[in-house]
Parts: sequence; structure tokens; C-alpha cells
Amino acid sequence: MDDMSGPHLIRGSVALPEAELIWRFSRSSGPGGQHVNTSDSQVELRFDLARTEALPEVWKARALERLAGRLVDGVVAVRASEHRSQWRNRETAAVRLAALLAEATAPPPKPRRPTRIPRGINERRLREKKQRAETKRGRSGRDWG
Repeated sequence: MDDMSGPHLIRGSVALPEAELIWRFSRSSGPGGQHVNTSDSQVELRFDLARTEALPEVWKARALERLAGRLVDGVVAVRASEHRSQWRNRETAAVRLAALLAEATAPPPKPRRPTRIPRGINERRLREKKQRAETKRGRSGRDWG
């Protein structure tokens, strides 16, 4: 387990801007002993995507478009509560946010250039098809009986 590994890289040299992250802590739901009632181990990490200056404009536009469904007023939120320690949940949430932004800002895939089917392959397919038809025609003989 890496200790609060410095800046979480999104892609290239662009990292999550520590100053623009809004952290909220609350009690995790679910079972637990006496300790669970007093510790705020659930982490909610919010990042104002619409107003950030940390991302290149192109990335920002791309992310706003792709994450439109999960933005609330231009803010993207990530939750983590699977670990018992708040600190590990913070780490998980930061990694999750970085991964989410990396995916949302990725350049669109290059369009596929259609390639032609080589003539030889097509001819072979037709030849085999004819042969198969012959075989089947041979089976429907009237002398089967």
C-alpha cells in the first residue's frame, strides 16, 4: 500500500489539483463494532469540473460532455467506504477520481478505415460455398429409400 502517494496523475503530467478537491467525511453504513459509530471513515471527494483551471480546455470540454450524466452543477463526486480507515478511503477516492477523469478526457478513438477484402479470399469463399451446395444436393437423391 503506497503512502498518500503525492499527486494523482490523470494523464501525462496533468495531476488532480489538490487545492481544488473538496473532501467530506461521514460514517460508513453497514455492520461494525463500537468503533464504527464514532469514526467518519466514508469519504466523498468532489471536484468542480466546470470551474477548474487545472485541466486543458479541450480535456475539460470533453469531460463535461462525457460525464454530463453524473455532474451536479458542474461538480463530479466520488465515494469510497470499503476500507475501515478513512485514510485508505481517501486514497481510494482520489485514485477513482483520477481514473474517471482520465477516461473522460481521453481523445476519441481514431475512425476505422474500411479495408477491402482481398479478391482471392472472396473467390475461395464462393468456391467452398459451391462445393458445399453440391455435397448437399447430392444427398437429396431420389434413390435414397
